[in-house]
Amino acid sequence: MTAIHLQRARIAFGEQFALHCDDWAIQPREHWVLIGPNGAGKSALAAALAGEGEWLDGTVSGLPERVAIVSFEAQAALIEAERRKDDADILDVISEGTPAGEVMAVGCLDQALQASLVAAFGIEHLLARRFRTLSTGETRKLLLVRAIASSPQLLVLDEPFEGLDVAACAVLKRVLSECADRIQTVWVLNRFDDVPEFVSHVGYLESGALLHRVAVGDTDALADVRRLLHISSTDVQLPPAPDGDLPPALDPTDPLVRIRNGRVAYGDNRVFDGLDWTVSPGEHWQVSGPNGSGKTCLLNLITGDHPQCYVNDIFVFGMQRGSGESIWDIKRHIGYVSSALQWEYKVSVSLRNAVVSGFYDSIGLYRRASDEHKALAEAWLEMMGLLDRADTPFTSLSFGDQRLALIARAMVKHPSLLILDEPCIGLDDINRSRVLALVERICEGSTTTVLYVNHREADVVPGVDRHLVLGNGSARVE
Repeated sequence: MTAIHLQRARIAFGEQFALHCDDWAIQPREHWVLIGPNGAGKSALAAALAGEGEWLDGTVSGLPERVAIVSFEAQAALIEAERRKDDADILDVISEGTPAGEVMAVGCLDQALQASLVAAFGIEHLLARRFRTLSTGETRKLLLVRAIASSPQLLVLDEPFEGLDVAACAVLKRVLSECADRIQTVWVLNRFDDVPEFVSHVGYLESGALLHRVAVGDTDALADVRRLLHISSTDVQLPPAPDGDLPPALDPTDPLVRIRNGRVAYGDNRVFDGLDWTVSPGEHWQVSGPNGSGKTCLLNLITGDHPQCYVNDIFVFGMQRGSGESIWDIKRHIGYVSSALQWEYKVSVSLRNAVVSGFYDSIGLYRRASDEHKALAEAWLEMMGLLDRADTPFTSLSFGDQRLALIARAMVKHPSLLILDEPCIGLDDINRSRVLALVERICEGSTTTVLYVNHREADVVPGVDRHLVLGNGSARVE
């Protein structure tokens, strides 16, 4: 085993971002975590170790033969590959999609370890299902099992805990701790609290450069790096609502959402049953539960994006579902942020226009934006700390910056209902604090009602004071 050594490396990722790494050595048995603000280049440096990016200059030596990576980008690439299979119907071929077990088995070198990981994560029941039908958290578990069971010499983990429930996070930490003596790891993490105990070194990036390399045992230097990440969030002031083009006012005596005896099932697989739930104006709800418990299914019933919404008794925004309303009658009252939306938002628009598209509930912008809409979009970008990149292509932004932009897109029209499906995924501590402060401010001082899906106790928002818990095929209000 030899050291991995990057020297005078300059690596391009598209036309918009170049990574610089003058001198970085990863010694045998060292485990590194890369931290820094959104857009700093953490994911790019990790991806470079897995052979991605275009090398413009410099050298890398000592990279092992077997390198595995788990990242949002790798996850999205697999989902896109499955989507392309579904498009095969243009050739008169009906695609059923790949079973999750087949996707997981690719590259497996240790079947016994794979079986034990499947049992530890409790995903045996998922293996016969089609990969594209899995939830974000279920997909992440499957890809983690695949990567670890490939017996890599180097395992690159880009935000591996994001999207996982609490129990799955504990399993992953235990498994990787047990493998630490034989699998070298490089992590990308946005939260210091997630750093595993066996990590030996921290690398801090900013503006595409690796600026600090600190041994975990150097407590003074480590404290300095922590201070770089923990900056107090300033007071959040919401930009105003637009003067025109707002959806019609709702009757304040009607609930925003009412579901009676709600049920979602796929054949014999019951996601949840017997759900009675009412969301009234001014109430703010946290929705929680383990991976696969139906949180995203529930949200999609409300937005009209789930095929079983029409076989359920659902009342939304003054309309009984199935009474002739269009999906746009529903969506104009909603702002929505989710990983699925982020993966779908691949059109060529500027950051400014991505936010403006929230006025029209479109992916991309297909009409001329008014001066007022542009100004309001820029006000939201300024509050998010992204105004200096308003003309940057949305797709060239880091995952975390894209997430911030989509939250701005969801709020520009001041919707009656804001649905946030794990909005802090991919955010560093600074921007996470900013988003949580923003959600709290929305709860306190706006007419928008919030539905907030979240796994982490640290991300609880004080203004979100009602709780719906899903799990084991049922739901309860706490």
